[in-house]
Amino acid sequence: MDFLAYQQIFQSILDDPNPPSPYQDPAYLNYTRLNWSRQQRWLKVGILNDKLAAVIQSIKKAQFWTIVTEPWCGDAAHSLPFIHRLSELNPLIRIDYQLRDTTPFLIDLYLTNGKKTIPKLIIADHENNDLAVWGSRPAECQLLYNRLLEEHVEMEQKKIALQKWYNEDKGVSLQNELFLIFSAIVQ
Repeated sequence: MDFLAYQQIFQSILDDPNPPSPYQDPAYLNYTRLNWSRQQRWLKVGILNDKLAAVIQSIKKAQFWTIVTEPWCGDAAHSLPFIHRLSELNPLIRIDYQLRDTTPFLIDLYLTNGKKTIPKLIIADHENNDLAVWGSRPAECQLLYNRLLEEHVEMEQKKIALQKWYNEDKGVSLQNELFLIFSAIVQ
């Protein structure tokens, strides 16, 4: 599906008086509402890295980007708006959004340490050969998460710490990581 279709699924979950699993759980539904708001904010105020934008615009051969995500994913709410806006910079980029928890379960081919972490950005060439994979969160954010796990911080406190990190970072770390990836694969 394209970004608009993903947005429509997201919104339909929020509008449904009897949303599907796992969104019938009030905690999931509330977190999904927050993610919608966060995503919309980054779409409006997120600033693209000029160097990364130039590399994306310089792509001369078709690329196929697949994003594996879910509306409940907090990391996705902070990353996908930037990836979406980058994909719009070059008509040679085709993008497909796949839900992690729905067939064809593409995530099973892109596990992180045996886990189905999302979002995942899979970048393939015009022959559908993988060029690179990014995800599920910027490395610095992952280090914070790992430290919080080691310290046995409660889930709500982890969520607050990660949210604060994303708000302070403003998409800079994600884009710096993508700049390194694309600089290596763009010919």
